[in-house]
Amino acid sequence: MAGKYDTSTYKKLLLHFMGEADPLYSMLQWLTERMMEVESEMKVGAIKGKHTSDRTTHFSGTRVRRFDTRLGTLYLLVPKLRQGGYIPFFVTEKKRSEQALIQVVQEAFINGVSTRKMEHLAHSLGIEGISAGQVSTMTKELDEQVARFRTRPLEQEYPVIWVDALYEKIRFDGRVISMAVLVVAGITADGHREILACEPMMNESEETYRILFNNLKERGMEKVWLCVSDAHKGLRKAVRKAFLGCGWQRCKVHFMRNILAHVPHKEKGPFADRLKVIWLQPTKKAALQAAQMLIDEYKNRFPKAIATLEEGLEDALQYLSYPSFDPRKISSSNILERLNREIRRRSRVVGIFPSMDSYLRLITSYLIEYGEDWSTGKCYIKQSLIEEQRMASQQAA
Repeated sequence: MAGKYDTSTYKKLLLHFMGEADPLYSMLQWLTERMMEVESEMKVGAIKGKHTSDRTTHFSGTRVRRFDTRLGTLYLLVPKLRQGGYIPFFVTEKKRSEQALIQVVQEAFINGVSTRKMEHLAHSLGIEGISAGQVSTMTKELDEQVARFRTRPLEQEYPVIWVDALYEKIRFDGRVISMAVLVVAGITADGHREILACEPMMNESEETYRILFNNLKERGMEKVWLCVSDAHKGLRKAVRKAFLGCGWQRCKVHFMRNILAHVPHKEKGPFADRLKVIWLQPTKKAALQAAQMLIDEYKNRFPKAIATLEEGLEDALQYLSYPSFDPRKISSSNILERLNREIRRRSRVVGIFPSMDSYLRLITSYLIEYGEDWSTGKCYIKQSLIEEQRMASQQAA
């Protein structure tokens, strides 16, 4: 920084800022841009546009990120990197007051609070200078971010996707209904997790899942290796029609719950321990042998539980056809269970949403941030293992 700007340059900058309508806001905009420039170049290991053997990755355009401060809202052009991802340090380390401001505005708007009342709520947290007009602008821009996220292009191929539904109370057509919200996450070809969709539907059916998967295909998705979900019949039919050749893994956690529903309470513990042994086996042959031992021992005591086990066992062992992947990661939909718990923790604050738009505004905004954390974190499945599984599948075919 010191090498780029001498004293006369700083004077010119200050004179420029003094001529702006909001000098402090303009200075903050300039400062954030310079900080991102320095930090991203340090992460890349080279100045943008300079060829050097020391660089660790390359710049790949920019993405717009909203940054709300007490001076106003900034729209940062955050540099995108081909590998590793980048989030500015001052975004991840925002002061508590900035975080509180965003939370107050979002939750208040969703609860149907007028924009002028939001100003008083912000003041109660010690945040001054936010006007009704600013609140309206924030919610409008938030809608635009939500729309971009929900319609963004997808990759052509996803080795694994997870699909699940949760139900929320939403006011629709003058009455409160329980609406299904279908959530989809996936693994990209380089092994990173990505949130692909959050779609509200009137119910869970083959038709609604068909619409969901068609939307994914319209956004660019063409091939899926494995879909992990519960045993909803409509989902199973829709995914097999939408993605030919896609395998289906019945979530082992949901499956075990279905089986244990037919076991007396005092027997659930011992039976569950024996049941878990099936999914600890390294091969399908060993898993089937463990299942048969359990069936032989309990078929007379718990016939309904054993019938449920026999009916769904094959589908619950499909993950073993992908030996290169960690079975703990693809044998259940736990990745979405954790995500859904976080969604409910936020939606519980609201209770009944005044509209579908208000629900999508809050939840999708959270999913955007959650997805950014995934993109900058470690690979969920190493890319080398994905390529290894790809080669094995091609040889088997």
